[in-house]
Amino acid sequence: MSRPDPLEDAVRASKAPAIARAAAILRLLGKRGTPMGVQAIARELNLVPSTCLYVLRALVTEDLVAFDADTKRYALDAGVLTLARAWLRRDQFNDLAQPILDRVAREFGLTTLGVQIFGLDHIIVTAMSQSGQNFQLSTQVGSRFPALVSATGRCIAAFGDHEIADLKPRFEALRWDEAPSWEDWCAQVTEARESGVAVDAGHYIAGVTVIAAPVWKTGQERRVAPSHALVAIGIGAALRSDLTSLKTALATSARSLSEQLAT
Repeated sequence: MSRPDPLEDAVRASKAPAIARAAAILRLLGKRGTPMGVQAIARELNLVPSTCLYVLRALVTEDLVAFDADTKRYALDAGVLTLARAWLRRDQFNDLAQPILDRVAREFGLTTLGVQIFGLDHIIVTAMSQSGQNFQLSTQVGSRFPALVSATGRCIAAFGDHEIADLKPRFEALRWDEAPSWEDWCAQVTEARESGVAVDAGHYIAGVTVIAAPVWKTGQERRVAPSHALVAIGIGAALRSDLTSLKTALATSARSLSEQLAT
């Protein structure tokens, strides 16, 4: 059975389908990083080419997408920077999280991320730091992932207001290098709830350990889902001796950041 199309589902659920299609086009152009033609965009997103062209022309008018008349290709335009800059100016999490990410990355020699959580739909990387060690993650600010993936997903399941059984269909749709069983994943969610930090030991990316700690904007109330998470990523074998210290550092930093955001 074929997997559901995310854009088709979003358009069907949206009260403004044109906006859903526009958002999908912007995300695709940002992800690819190179100009694309109408046919390629329509094929990638399963859109009718005429509909795709209509949305692209609207985005060009708003300076969010640029059109090259010579190559007949489209790419992100500078207008998206205006939106991003306005968001960065008002987002307190990034300003407070960046020094923490830099310190943990430097101390443990790994990559750290700050991510924003959008319910059970997805997470987006909003800040990151790399230690300069040999291991470098290809993820960039703006990268988008399914909400329940890796260690961050266990945090969302552990601290969000969700019935664990209701999450199984979303869990089964995730892609892993070495997928855990549903029973093991549920046990790891319980462990994260008890310890305050979640660990993915090589399941999401083989040989790579991911640790995540939840952050609350409205205080660390268990009845309120976390708004963000601090994430640390490194080679599993290299982290083995430092794992306990890293988990403590990340959990402590997340609690401190939650307190700052709640004031």
